Parts: sequence; C-alpha cells; structure tokens
Amino acid sequence: MDQANFKPAQAEAPAWHALSTTEAFEYLAADTSGLSTEEAQRRLEVHGPNRLPVQARRSALTRFLLQFHNLLIYIMIAGAVVTALLGQWVDTAVILGVVLAIAIVGFIQEGRAEQAIDAVRKVLAPEATVIRDGCRVKLPAEQLVPGDIVLLRSGDKVPADLRLVRARNLQIQEAALTGESLPVSKQVAPVPADTTLGDRASMAYSATIVTYGQGTGIVVATGPNTEIGKISGKLASIEALKTPLLRRLDHLGRWLSAIIIAAAAATFAFGILIRELPVGEMFLAAVSLAVSAIPEGLPAVLTIALAIGVQRMAAQNAIIRRLPAVETLGSATVICSDKTGTLTRNELTARTVLLPDWDIFVEGVGYEPVGQFLQYGQPILAEEDEDLLTTLRAGLLCSDATIQKKDDGWAVVGDPIEGALVVAAAKAGLDQDAEGQAYPRLDTIPFESEHAYMATLHEGRNGERFIIAKGAPERILDMCKAERSQGREQPIDIVRWHDRLDRLAAQGQRLLAVAMKEAAPDLSDIDHPDTHNGFVLLGVFGFIDPPRAEAIRAVEECYSAGITVKMITGDHASTARAIARELGIPTAAGVMTGKDIDQISDEELRKAARDVHVFARASPEHKLRLVQAIQAEGHVVAMTGDGVNDAPALKRADIGIAMGLKGTEAAKEASEMVLADDNFATIAAAVREGRVVYDNLQKAIIHMLPTNGGEVLTVIAAILLGYHLPMTPVQILWVNLVTSAALTLTLGFERAERDVMARPPRSASEPIITRFGLWRMILVSLLMAGPAFGLFVYDLSRGADLDEARTIVINVIVMAEAFYLFNARYLRESSFNFAGIFGSQPVLIGFGVAVLLQMAVTYLPPMQFLFGTTSLGIMEWTRIIAICFAIFCIVELEKAVRRLWANRKNAARNAHSFSQSNR
Repeated sequence: MDQANFKPAQAEAPAWHALSTTEAFEYLAADTSGLSTEEAQRRLEVHGPNRLPVQARRSALTRFLLQFHNLLIYIMIAGAVVTALLGQWVDTAVILGVVLAIAIVGFIQEGRAEQAIDAVRKVLAPEATVIRDGCRVKLPAEQLVPGDIVLLRSGDKVPADLRLVRARNLQIQEAALTGESLPVSKQVAPVPADTTLGDRASMAYSATIVTYGQGTGIVVATGPNTEIGKISGKLASIEALKTPLLRRLDHLGRWLSAIIIAAAAATFAFGILIRELPVGEMFLAAVSLAVSAIPEGLPAVLTIALAIGVQRMAAQNAIIRRLPAVETLGSATVICSDKTGTLTRNELTARTVLLPDWDIFVEGVGYEPVGQFLQYGQPILAEEDEDLLTTLRAGLLCSDATIQKKDDGWAVVGDPIEGALVVAAAKAGLDQDAEGQAYPRLDTIPFESEHAYMATLHEGRNGERFIIAKGAPERILDMCKAERSQGREQPIDIVRWHDRLDRLAAQGQRLLAVAMKEAAPDLSDIDHPDTHNGFVLLGVFGFIDPPRAEAIRAVEECYSAGITVKMITGDHASTARAIARELGIPTAAGVMTGKDIDQISDEELRKAARDVHVFARASPEHKLRLVQAIQAEGHVVAMTGDGVNDAPALKRADIGIAMGLKGTEAAKEASEMVLADDNFATIAAAVREGRVVYDNLQKAIIHMLPTNGGEVLTVIAAILLGYHLPMTPVQILWVNLVTSAALTLTLGFERAERDVMARPPRSASEPIITRFGLWRMILVSLLMAGPAFGLFVYDLSRGADLDEARTIVINVIVMAEAFYLFNARYLRESSFNFAGIFGSQPVLIGFGVAVLLQMAVTYLPPMQFLFGTTSLGIMEWTRIIAICFAIFCIVELEKAVRRLWANRKNAARNAHSFSQSNR
C-alpha cells in the first residue's frame, strides 16, 4: 500500500468503529506488514509523541503570594504600615505575625487539582508490541503513530486507540473508561456509527486492560486525540468550583471589609474635622478600629473546625483530601452516584434459577456460600429437587473459577459469573473438589465470543460420558433438542422460554443457560462439531450485582434529609432500572441513556435532569454535562466515580468523591474526598458530619464576631465622646487571640444536634450569617460594649489610671465571651441546664484556659509590660463576673422568647391547616 497517501490528523476523525477493517487500512494508508521506520518517523513528526501534554503550573512562590490577595489582609497590612510610621513597633510586629500565619494556613490548604492530570498520564502503557518493517518489535508506547499495527495479549495495557483487525477470545476491562463492571468481549465486525463508547466492540481504547485472549489492531489515535487524551484535555480545561463555604466566606469578607473601611474612614474624618484631634492620634485610632473589626482568628478557627470534621469522617472511612470539602458535603442537595461497587457490592450473585417447570429464587448476597432456595416464597431443599441439583452441579462442573475465604470475607478467583455459579452450588451443599473427583473433566472447549459458549467433557461414576455447555441463552437454546423436567426429557417450548428470559432481562439480570448431552463412551476430546446439537436444556441462571443493604438505608436517609440521589452508570438501562428500584431511587420518569443525552440540548437536559434519577450507558461527556446541568439549576452536587472517565465530572462537581478500593489515581486526584470502603452508606454518614461541621462553624462565627463588634462599638464610643482609646491595637489582638484560640475553637468539637438529618439542605445562596445570626451578634455586641465602655468611663472618673481602665475593658470582653461560649453551644435550645454547662469537655477546658490567660496578662509583670496592663482587685473582678453572668442570662432569655414565639407560630399554622382540611 502506498503510505504516501496517508491522511494526516484532521479536525473531524471518522467513526472508526463503524468502518470495516479494509476501510480503516485504506484511510490510514497502512497494511498488515506494518509501517516502515521512515514512514513512522514522518508520522511522528506530524502527530507528535503518543503522550499527554504537560500543563503549565503556578510555582509554589506564586501560590504563597496569592494568599495575601485578600481585602482583609490588605487592611491589616495597611494597619501594620501605619503603626510602624507611628513607631508602635510591638503593634506592627504582632499584626504582621498574624498576617503571615493566615497566609501559611491558606497555602497549606491550597488544592492539588493539577496532580489529577499527572495521574491520568500514569495510566498510559509504557511499551507496545508493534509490527514495523514486517517484523515484530517492542517499542516505547510514546513512539506509536496512526497506522501502526499493535499486537495485544492477556495482561497488556492497550497503548493507543485501536481499530481491531483480529480478535481471538479477546476481552478487555474498560471500567476505568466506560464504567462497565465486567470485561467486554471484542469483535472485528464494525458497529453502527451512533454506538455509544461502551458498546463499540470493534475498538480497543488506550489505558484499558486486556483480561483474556489475543488481538491485533491498527492505531487510529494517539496522545491527546485518544479517548483518554480527550478526558485529560477536559480535565485541564475545567475550572474547579469554589466550595459553597468558601463562596460564603468570600461574601462575608467583602461585607466586613466594606464596613471596616467605611467605619475607619468615618472615624478618622470625625476626629480630624469635628474633634480637631492630632492626625497621628487619629491614625492610631483608625488602626485600632480596623484591627478590632477584623476577625484574625477566623482562618484558624475555620481550619481547625474542618480538621476536626476530617478526623471524624476518617473514622467512618471518608478520607478528605481538601479541607473545605468537609462542609461542602453537608451542603449537598444532589448526590450523583456510580452504581457498581458503590451502591452495589460489585459481587455477582446468582439470584434466579429458571427450571423448565418453575422459577427458583436464591437468597444471599455476594460470594459467601450462605442462602436458601425459595419456590413460591417457601424454602426448599436443593438435594430433594433433582432438576435443581442437576442444574447446579452442571454449572459447577463447567466452571474454572474457585472461591476462597479470606480475612475480609469471601472472594472469587477467576471469572465473576463462574464464581457465582460455584457459590450457588455451594449453597446447595455441593463441594467443588468432591464434585470434580466424582465427575472428572476430560476436555474443554474454552469460551470464545464468536461461539458464545463454553463446553466440558466429563466421565460419570459408572463410566458414562457427557458434555456440559453453558453460555448465552439464545446460543444454548439453538443447541438443544429438549428440556429436562422432573428427571425426564420433554419437548422444549422455545416461545415460553423467550418470554421468561425477557422478563428476567427486564429485571436487570445477566442470563446464562446450562445444557447437557450424552457422549460416546470412548470420546476423550471434544471440538465444536460435537456441540452443534443434541443437548437437553437444564436451566437458566439469572445473575445480579445486588445493592448493598446499608446503601438502601443510606439512600432513604438522603431523601429524608432533602437530598436527591441520581444514579449515573455505564451499565445497561435495564440493569440500572432494576437496581434503582431495589435501592428506592425513583424510576417513574424512566431511564435516560447516553444516546438520549446526545440528542438533546443543554437546556432540555436541565429540564430532564429535574425528573430523571437514573442515567445509563453514560460516557465521560455525558457525566460532565449532567453535573453541569444539575448545577445550573442551583444545586450543590456531589459526584462519585472510580474511573479515569469520571475525573472531569469529579473535578467539575462541587465535591468529587472517588473510590478508595477500586478507584484510579486519576479519579482520586480529581476529587476532594475518597471513600476507603467504596460504600455509598459512607457518603450519607459524611453528609451528616458535614452538616455538623457547618453548624459548628456557624456557632463559631456567631460566637467570635461579637468580640469584634464589642471592641468596635467600645472604640467608636470613646472617639465620639472624646475619651482615650479604651484598648490599644496590641490589646485588641490579644483579646481576639484569647477568644478565638481558647474559646471559639472548642465549638468545633460539638456533636450533632438531634435534627441535623431531618432538615432540608441549605440554599446555596444562603449567607453564612443569617438574619438570626446577625441579630444575635448585634445583641451580644451591645451587651458587651455597653458594660465595657461604662466601666471604662466609671473607672477613669473615680481616678483610676488609663492602664487600669483598659485592663478592666479587655477582661470584661474576654470573660463575657467566655460566659457567652455556653450560650453558643445551642443557638436556639436552652443552655441553662447540666448538659449545656457541663456537657462538653473541650468547652470547659477552653473556659479554664481563657481564665488562666487573663490572669497571666493581668498579673504577670512581663505580660503587663508587653500589653500595658495592670493588676485588678477583688471589687473589679466582682463587677466583671456579675456583668458576664447577666449577659449569659439575657441571651438565654432571648432564646426562650424565640422558642415561645416559634411554638405559637407552629400551633397557629397547624390549626389553620386543620380547619382548612375540615372545610
């Protein structure tokens, strides 16, 4: 063939799976003798190496400097500059130290999404066996070009996208690319152009693994043009979304920044223009106001609260890779889950045995050989049913798989379907070794996709010989002359069998028929002519990958919490529908396939995704489009996945959840969370923990910000009324440090409240500080600022020096926050009880630490020198404690009034509903 006629890479490649092998060779200007070395080199220059492109990345220094790109940080740096110009070097050092600490925390939290692309690159094959210049050679996979002839055998990783030109019993595991749970049988014949990725039997795709047989293919795409390369390109182009928490915190930061800048500017202008105070003094006052308003401890509180959530989730097999993801899962409104191994066990189970006269239901799940046989719902003994026992024995003898008991349960060695046959026989008391000795195998015809069956020759106890065949029901039925009923042969009812098979297939079960025929006593080996006809049908097995029992409960819990569960799988529609029904996922709107998704617009997909909960035969593009369509409806989406094909959707989702046991590195690197046990029930537990984390963050913010509010109001009152500053910038930073580090942090350890999974998910647009939270913070800020400023004025008026008055102010604010900590444990429920006061060891420890720190800053000389404080007497402390206890009581009274009001509203609403229903 004239290789000079080779067509270089074009914008639109042909549907290779739909071309005949002859057309593929012609298009690529190649033949079975392979390319010449010179032609291969020329094509390599045109197409480039068979590897994925390396993406440019930001350096570590750039990522660190970007941590300072924040309005609140700019305000603090400006404050440090002003204090330095005024010679307040201690204040400058403390402010800059806090800024640096915040930047380091942010740098550590920086996501590692770029590593996902590296992980995709690692799945590519390192070498390939190729025909070049008419000879078989082994080359680095990077040197492959379109037109190369590649040889495949069991265990190989496919090095590029290939159009198969020869396939002998070829099976390829494509789960990482398509989500198909079992190896796929391959063929040479073309398939229709609109065939979805998972059904293109004439193709072998890069990074998939040959599990059985041999094959030859011609390279049709390399590097970024392969299916795996397209996924990598999508992964690089997808911008990871900010989590809902980070979006809320950004909004809070902008809101606080605007208030801080406006308040500081107004205060500065008031002092200069109205009070005619010195510029230097007003600069210091403005800096004090800004420092008091900035919640410096918020990043640390956020990080530690999330870290506590990480530890709790890890104990439940949910490994968090990026801290903000802890809370994101608690905000999820939709969970898009893979089926195989996540919602199901990924362990095929023989669920049904169709005998000529009746159906037998098989109990038990997975590979553990425990379970009863049921007929019409009643248990039967397999050894007393000759037809059932013969069918189970035949399936066992015609299988090569074995089952083994391991520390973590039972496992199959070999083909999963054959393993399920062995398990079913073991449930009937048939021992594989004993049966093999009683009916030794003399010869085998291995399974071949073109014949669609496997056959074995056996010798019986009395020297008789027989052949067992198992395979696709339609093929086995063609080989049968009769069926076995109650130990006797009778005419086979083909129409009835097809009706029964259709019913079982509609339930999502995989079907396998078993038949047997007598053989000549001297027959010692068999070939296909010996199996063309003459068989007696014994029965048909129906297999299913059963749902996890805990997944069924978890799906129910998700729906009760207002979270929609959508199944997106690469499996067939009938299987997906059957599993969804068992799980409790709605199927009334039907099952949408990848082909259906291809035929509708993005707007139509958005509408369809509102009602449809089950999606089958989904490709990477389909999964990505679905996630985007659901997000466009305002949902917070959690997406599970395990394959390379899932990586783009995992990265695009608000939280990507990868499988830890069977997940690829690409999926893990693109995700925020990894399930150590690949179990959907773990997701439900993590959702619960995520909601607890958010509750605790809200409590922490509602506890922390009144400190800043009290400080701001105290400083503003002093400036407006012409008093000295009641706190210096360094004292303000001390107060913020004590209240955040010793007190607020303890709220991160709070346990779940009773209704945490009974509430609907939060709206994605809901601010982190709700109206209720804002009111509570204003109330407590006023309760702190009023007494603090009042005592400041009172002590100055009775002749106390400025240091003593300031010491009283900082102690009032810190101790008020310490008492308010007990209020904050329950935002609406009463804390005025034993559990509210003594129910949290971390809170009690934090309270004690805050008291000790205040004693240190009040009485230790080095601390007095550093922070400008002085010792206080018993009378001062009596006033301080009385004020703080009063604040605690007022907040509890406000809670009681709110509860009473809410109960009355609920009673009125219920009464109205009752009267309406009786009209």
